[in-house]
Amino acid sequence: MMAWLTLIIAIVAEVIATSALKASNGFTQLWPSVVTVIGYGVSFYCLSLTMRHMPTGVIYAIWSGMGIVLISVVAWIFFKQRLDLPAIIGMSLILIGVVVIQLFSKASH
Repeated sequence: MMAWLTLIIAIVAEVIATSALKASNGFTQLWPSVVTVIGYGVSFYCLSLTMRHMPTGVIYAIWSGMGIVLISVVAWIFFKQRLDLPAIIGMSLILIGVVVIQLFSKASH
């Protein structure tokens, strides 16, 4: 259970860091730049803790897949970036892949 908690924290921290990276305007804005560095640090630290208990490939698939979907939602809401139908379909397939790993793979436990 702790591995899943650290993985969720890693995903959320990465999404916050990536959002701040956009707001940092190429690291020209101080506070978004600071949030970016701290967010990625927290994300990778939590990811490393998760790797003590779960296979690297499974962790990375979930971390990157959920990160892609969540940052796309954040970009849509806060940065007014829109997705076309192929992008939405592709992200849906990513989510389906994460669900399949969680429900059917013994490697994720």
